[in-house]
Amino acid sequence: MNKQYDVIVIGGGPAGLAAACAACENGAERVLVIERDHSLGGILNQCIHNGFGLHHFKEELTGPEYAGRFIKLLSETRAEVLLDTMVVKVTSDHKVTCISSAQGYQELTAGAIVLAMGCRERTRGAIAIPGDRPAGIFTAGAAQRYVNMEGYMVGRRVVILGSGDIGLIMARRMTLEGAKVLACVELCPYSNGLNRNIVQCLNDYDIPLYLSHTITDIIGRERVEQVVISKVDENRRPIRGTEQTFDCDTVLLSVGLIPENELTRAAGIPIDRRTNGALVYENMETMIPGIFACGNVVHVHDLVDFVTAESEKAGAAAARYAAGKRNGGRVIKLKNGNAVNYTVPQEIRPDGVEKLAEVFFRVNNVYRDRLITVTDEAGTVLCRFPREHMAPGEMEKIPLPRVLLEKAEGDITISVIAKEAEAK
Repeated sequence: MNKQYDVIVIGGGPAGLAAACAACENGAERVLVIERDHSLGGILNQCIHNGFGLHHFKEELTGPEYAGRFIKLLSETRAEVLLDTMVVKVTSDHKVTCISSAQGYQELTAGAIVLAMGCRERTRGAIAIPGDRPAGIFTAGAAQRYVNMEGYMVGRRVVILGSGDIGLIMARRMTLEGAKVLACVELCPYSNGLNRNIVQCLNDYDIPLYLSHTITDIIGRERVEQVVISKVDENRRPIRGTEQTFDCDTVLLSVGLIPENELTRAAGIPIDRRTNGALVYENMETMIPGIFACGNVVHVHDLVDFVTAESEKAGAAAARYAAGKRNGGRVIKLKNGNAVNYTVPQEIRPDGVEKLAEVFFRVNNVYRDRLITVTDEAGTVLCRFPREHMAPGEMEKIPLPRVLLEKAEGDITISVIAKEAEAK
């Protein structure tokens, strides 16, 4: 095994696979993928439902099928793969320290590094749900792995907290396995999942969705016996007298995902507090030259197809960096204006943009018939994008042509405004 590589990719999920394939396609001869699990594919291996690949492969695939396509593509390259290997340290001078039972302790170096560690779920402790601490409380992703990969049924009468996509999909999955899903409870006045999952996973199975509600008590000794939910006010505080009690044996938590960024922070890479992921340029390079990040480790995506496109960009850029090609020049900062929570990338170097730069962001509420405006510091509106519907659960994407970026005076602000305000 080599100790020196052109590109080292940390993570063998959808982001890491796409980045490694792209790095090989763009001239990197020595590429290594390090994955801590015993197989490649990441979270896709437990996502046995369909709906993947509509954008990238132009056909509907299951999660394992989508992963299988990229595993096959990777096998046709000269890339090396280390499985059952944990990366414990990444440094700014492109050194990677990892350990495994087969290889022991290793220190590797690379011309460029791609961080593709994905994300993890928020737990009960992270959101401080009151009540007893019995068995029967799972994150939705853990339950998904138990049911789909390990063959264990986690419960029979289920209440789901949170309307994230994994929770919605598990509502359907548990129903198909014979469980009774009593309710899906959402703190916000809107769902945080894709609209198609609301329809296909809740409405099609007559599972009620309680918006502006939360769990205020969990009751049980050995196992969950009851769950109490309450309506919340505009400040998300429970309203007394609105309690409802469900007799159940299982609680699934779908209360958000957090980018897995311990390695990123330890390497000294600046983190965006809005996304909990690394600050990145237009080619997914972090603020430390030669270290790139992509996929859910940067910001949480809705569709794996978007993860793939972003990761291919990162892998190609890493290969170019390893070959000595650097991006530089003027830097434009992107700022989130009215109704926008964050942007990715956070900074753009126009000299590094070939034709256009794609910008991803999420809005902070549900909006209809609005305009996305891109404005520079001089107040000039560079471009507008009309949208009939926007929601926090669905990521928005807009293209910024290089010619407009070059015309921009100072930094750029992305906002959402009413069409009437634009008319005035």
